[in-house]
Amino acid sequence: MLSSSLEYPISFVSAGFEPLRVHLLRQNYSSIFVLVDNHTQQHCLPILEAALQGFSLIIIAIEAGEQHKNLQTCQYIWSAFMQGQADRKSVLLNLGGGVIGDMGGFCASTFKRGMDFIQLPTTLLAQVDASVGGKLGIDFEQVKNGIGLFGSPQAVFMFTDFLGTLPLMEIKSGFAEMLKHGLIDSLAHWQSLLLVSDWTSVQWQPLIEQSLQVKKQIVLQDPFEKNIRKSLNFGHTIGHVLESLSWQTTQPLLHGHAIAIGLIIECYWSTKLLELPTATLVAVRDYILSVYGKYDLIQLDLQAVGNLILQDKKNENQIIKATLLAKIGQAKINIAIPSTLIKEGLDYYINLK
Repeated sequence: MLSSSLEYPISFVSAGFEPLRVHLLRQNYSSIFVLVDNHTQQHCLPILEAALQGFSLIIIAIEAGEQHKNLQTCQYIWSAFMQGQADRKSVLLNLGGGVIGDMGGFCASTFKRGMDFIQLPTTLLAQVDASVGGKLGIDFEQVKNGIGLFGSPQAVFMFTDFLGTLPLMEIKSGFAEMLKHGLIDSLAHWQSLLLVSDWTSVQWQPLIEQSLQVKKQIVLQDPFEKNIRKSLNFGHTIGHVLESLSWQTTQPLLHGHAIAIGLIIECYWSTKLLELPTATLVAVRDYILSVYGKYDLIQLDLQAVGNLILQDKKNENQIIKATLLAKIGQAKINIAIPSTLIKEGLDYYINLK
């Protein structure tokens, strides 16, 4: 078992989900709600229901996808709580990826000023990142996680067999966050990730634990993102903007695929502002392109990048701030990004062969 930065238990579990059963019996909740999307309802809920035989579960099903992480879906979830007569002794089990965890935790934390929730992450992205650290929220007016709060689950239970239900593009989406953890942590961590090649036979638990330890150590020092926790945003300043803009196209980016592009562009910024060696930029760029391929940024409304990037939560006094790399394993926070460098970074990626 790992201990999270906010001291709630994080457990890897088998198909029986015995630690979850024990927790539910001990807490004696008045009612148990389960939030799923149409994917996890089909592929993951039957496994959970079999493990929780004897418990009465109230299922709340929503549409899958980042485009549904909004106030309208929250209203649907809150209404389901009301109809199910939820109270502050109820609990919500969030069975899904980052969207389910972020939005479910947000809805539970705000319903009647707060009821318990438990994270059951089913994607690699959620297991290495979204389910840990207490960030909850929804998207608002094209700003990713524009409305939210910090709130801790009662526990996180990880069943790595759920990863077998995912398409490869979803696995690679989560892998991008692992690459980010490696880049800000150490050269050895980064190099260990470069060994991943056969996507059908990866032993994920040790790699997930390695990522969780990086996040745990950082968030423990700065749970509310006032300082060092901003290092976890490497690749996200431009990555989040590109992700949001892609929702308006016929080729929307998964979160991790947008962050992969962000890692390349922000490594480029790092060569200009922190003297990151060009050889490091090339190595990161070439590996990421080998995994994710090249995305056509020209289809995005790049004129909107400037306005959206000004909405980033790390900014201060309308100055764009980002986390950059001085070298692998040495992240620097609160680096001011000139507006000219934003376009330059985009052009750098667009012109890659």
